[in-house]
Amino acid sequence: MRFDLVDLQLFIAVADERSITRGAERSHLALASASARIKRLEDALGVALLKRGRRGVELTAAGESLLDHARLVMHQIDAMRGDLAGFASGARASVHFLANTSGLSEHLPKALAGFLREHRDVAIDIEERESTDIAAAITAGAADLGFAAEHALPDHIERFVFSEDRLMLVTSKRGPFAGRRQIDFHEAGDCEFVGLTGATALQVHISKHAARLGMRPHFRARLRDFDAICQMVAADVGVALMPEAAARRCAKLMPLAMVRLRDAFANRRLVICARSFKTLSRPAKMLVEHLRATAAV
Repeated sequence: MRFDLVDLQLFIAVADERSITRGAERSHLALASASARIKRLEDALGVALLKRGRRGVELTAAGESLLDHARLVMHQIDAMRGDLAGFASGARASVHFLANTSGLSEHLPKALAGFLREHRDVAIDIEERESTDIAAAITAGAADLGFAAEHALPDHIERFVFSEDRLMLVTSKRGPFAGRRQIDFHEAGDCEFVGLTGATALQVHISKHAARLGMRPHFRARLRDFDAICQMVAADVGVALMPEAAARRCAKLMPLAMVRLRDAFANRRLVICARSFKTLSRPAKMLVEHLRATAAV
């Protein structure tokens, strides 16, 4: 059984658009040609891939399976092109790595710097995403590796624990709850907050859980890094929710108090994840080995 890459690209486009017509347009093919290609693909596989209706198409179970494999194949093709193009530019290979806010700011920089220092022919294309978005991208084959909170990952994604980090409430030494060891997040509902900018992955995560509790935190300021947030908190501008690693680092330099949250969403195991570690490119496997060796747990 032979597969044409144009057919696979077309099938992905049709599945995304839920329309052969729009999928053909996206693939720059005539409708008749696209329909014929899909039909030949179904004949070759011996199964129906699409349920055709008046409002478009829906994937059959076989179609869903093919879509999953097709995305992975096209991701590998793109990775191959990128790696080979890298030889011409002097950078031999690149690893596409997605990480949440905590990973980028606190847990990964030292480990990644060590890897890049040892492997000067490898580049890492790192991008910040929320953990649930990382899970979706890894599942779809849109990234090589991810650094995410484990609770956001489905069972089929492979992972290993890199570190553990809790979300803590941080307040000034004179601020609310400074004398408490732990609280429930909803107790801080009337406080004024200092937080990350709304687009950051961690702030999206916190906002979702606040909404589930019926909370609408009032933010006095939104900043781009934990150090700036802690300076505001130390000056009694408001309280903040942040990873324990960042809070402890800042508390060594500023008059801050840390309060544990009893809420389940505050407990986070941070993991390195991939669709399959065995099928990663060699540079990605090298990075995985390095991260396993430097894991904090």
